[in-house]
Amino acid sequence: MVVVQALHMNGGTGETSYAKNSVVQNKIMSIGKPMIEEAILKLYSTTNNSPESFAIADLGCSSGPNTLLLVSHVMDIVCRRCCQLDCAPPEFRVFLNDLPWNDYNTLFRSLPAFYNTLKEDKGSGLLGSSCFIAGMPGSFYGRLFPRKSLHFVHSSSSLHWLSQVPPGLDSKSTPPLNKGKLFISKTSPPSVLSSYALQFQEDFTSFLSSRSEEMVPGGRMVLSFMGRRSADPTTEENCHQWELLAQALHTMVIEGHVEEEKLDRFNAPYYSPSPEEVKSAVQREGSFMIDRIEILEVEWDGGSNNHVVSNGTSDNLTGAQRVVKTVRAVVESMLASHFGEEIMDELFSRYGNIVSDYMSRKRAKYDNMIVSMTRKSY
Repeated sequence: MVVVQALHMNGGTGETSYAKNSVVQNKIMSIGKPMIEEAILKLYSTTNNSPESFAIADLGCSSGPNTLLLVSHVMDIVCRRCCQLDCAPPEFRVFLNDLPWNDYNTLFRSLPAFYNTLKEDKGSGLLGSSCFIAGMPGSFYGRLFPRKSLHFVHSSSSLHWLSQVPPGLDSKSTPPLNKGKLFISKTSPPSVLSSYALQFQEDFTSFLSSRSEEMVPGGRMVLSFMGRRSADPTTEENCHQWELLAQALHTMVIEGHVEEEKLDRFNAPYYSPSPEEVKSAVQREGSFMIDRIEILEVEWDGGSNNHVVSNGTSDNLTGAQRVVKTVRAVVESMLASHFGEEIMDELFSRYGNIVSDYMSRKRAKYDNMIVSMTRKSY
């Protein structure tokens, strides 16, 4: 699997699209808003002169409504602070980044309505003509922007995706190391766990090194991604959704709908680190200082309020149905590229039954990590 091609959220605005099934990610962004505000206010408190042009990068933006909500939130914070300081608000340069196969067309088609909303909410004299938005396709595990050009960097629900499947796990020349699994599990051999941990360290270090070149001294960064409290990467909060998805595929192997070798050869390019792993990478790379790091629980279906959709009506879905639609919008592209598009409806139907049974017995939750850090000034 070539991750840069296979990893993208479902595009468009249809029933299985990410745009219609990203309530959990919206919940995660809402949880992170206080830390975003704190970071930006601290940035302004340590800046002698308010910048005339304020550069924001949203890394892993996807194509749903959440991205532009984030942009509006950051602009609100900056403009309120400028009002308090009795200075003119800056021009905003906003860069929306994701991999090249992201659905940028749907995202860009939403921009005219976004600009109109800015004019209505803020007044055309304040922000209506001072926000310039551009796409920046590419992997955030490498350089994307000119040196010292960014003031604030944000990424939500993205950094748990690795740049590649850990080397060795996807090799066809050796017996499969993680047989019958899609990700780390209780039965995975230690070599699988260490391969994933090493890949995360390499990727996250590359991410930090790239951003250190691109951010201004004293710039702020807030990152939110799946994490874990425990040192053990096989906890249910870390990997059980992958385990249930593997169970659904296993039933299809038994019935002859999926080749066993295909299941054995798939390994998700995903990792949810512990705080210690994140701190270790930050310390080793050396360009950033961690201001805050927190882990918060998020329910699989986003909580009790996610049954309300954008037009104010109920989606009439059970919690399990919402979970399946959310997971499908995120991982279908990868699974379809490996197992074939023709089995996706049946796969997620079976997955829904398994998830429904699991959620009837247990409280299903993720651990989400939020990290706020500052680019060191030297």
